[in-house]
Amino acid sequence: MSFKKDIDPPLVPPHDLPAKTKKSSQERYDATPIYSYLETNIDVHVMEFTEEPIPDCATPESIARFGADTPFRHHTVIQKYVEGLFHRHDYDKYIHFHVTVERVTKSGKGWNLTLRRSEKDHDYWWQEYFDAVAVCSGHYSVPFIPDIPGLVDMATAYPGSVEHTKGFRSRDNYKNLNVVIVGGNISAMDAAFDIVDGAKHIAVAMRGKAHPYFTDTVFTHPSIHRHPGIHHIDAKTRSVHYLDGSVDNDVDKILLGTGYRFSLPFLEHKDVSNNRIHGLYQHVINIEDPTLAFIGAVNAGLTFKTFEWQAVLVSRLWSGRCTLPPIEEQYQWELNRIKQRGDNVKFTVQFPDFEEYFNTIRDLAGHDGPGRKLPEFNPSWRKGFEDCVALRISRWKYDIEKARNEAGNEIGKQHHL
Repeated sequence: MSFKKDIDPPLVPPHDLPAKTKKSSQERYDATPIYSYLETNIDVHVMEFTEEPIPDCATPESIARFGADTPFRHHTVIQKYVEGLFHRHDYDKYIHFHVTVERVTKSGKGWNLTLRRSEKDHDYWWQEYFDAVAVCSGHYSVPFIPDIPGLVDMATAYPGSVEHTKGFRSRDNYKNLNVVIVGGNISAMDAAFDIVDGAKHIAVAMRGKAHPYFTDTVFTHPSIHRHPGIHHIDAKTRSVHYLDGSVDNDVDKILLGTGYRFSLPFLEHKDVSNNRIHGLYQHVINIEDPTLAFIGAVNAGLTFKTFEWQAVLVSRLWSGRCTLPPIEEQYQWELNRIKQRGDNVKFTVQFPDFEEYFNTIRDLAGHDGPGRKLPEFNPSWRKGFEDCVALRISRWKYDIEKARNEAGNEIGKQHHL
């Protein structure tokens, strides 16, 4: 894991293309954050594309935990679903594996893409020209590493002692360990609850407020000790000093559940700061040049459906079947969004305004001519989202109450000894 400030720097292409070069060792964060028993955390039926349902096949573990009607699916179900869409429609021929886009530059009315294919013993570089570019690289690839005094020293002195949840692979790796989890978002919640029965001690350092819809229920578990944040880490004693003055000594693992950061090293001219891409209309269309668009540059909630709506808008725009409002109006939308949400990570969060966003994209895309027609937002999608959130919270509360009762019984037994 890299602790450099410039964590995902662009590569410098060869001067003359095409060209073969020495194989690059630059980290591109292509490793998956998926672990063997990972499942979706929202109802798959509110995730799925409108015309392609996700299969109803749940794991025994999910059924045991959430009942026969569990809305959650194993990650392999989602993988097969997505791959099946490509196979079914013969889209495989358009995919190029082991190829990275290293530079995207404007050229006339279109775009020059500098591409790099990783071969066995070298890299092959070349360029191709396109009329338009859709950036669909997401923003859950490059970890966000907080600037905590002593964190780098700890990682250096004890290799493997500092990890990001992207590298989480099994609860078994934390058995009988003294663990400090940094962050209070979904990945931190999942990790904390997953290891709570096996770890020797769990502390959570959480600076911000509770999650907007999953709340902070997980961190009320009697075996999870919550602190407001970390002041510094002393690598010599493996101790974590918190802002409340308390200290955890002999820490074995520091697990960063701190989320991810937007990274577009191939688009040097595009402003990416405060965890958002600047100059986008409706989180999708590049205002200054609409031949550049972004799919998935939001914190969606209704994941695949959001991508579908955005992709239909882009497709219809580029095929001349819809138009955008004046540039001034598009910039005003961005300014209004900043006033409403702030120039920070909240800027891209859809929740709770699902219906407004989906119907706005639908109206912009229009309905004339061939191509996929987007339906109006269905209130059942929001209900499905809210119900599955409530289901997870309810199960957490059940497990937490059970843990409290067991802890109370254990204390009672000790008093009788």
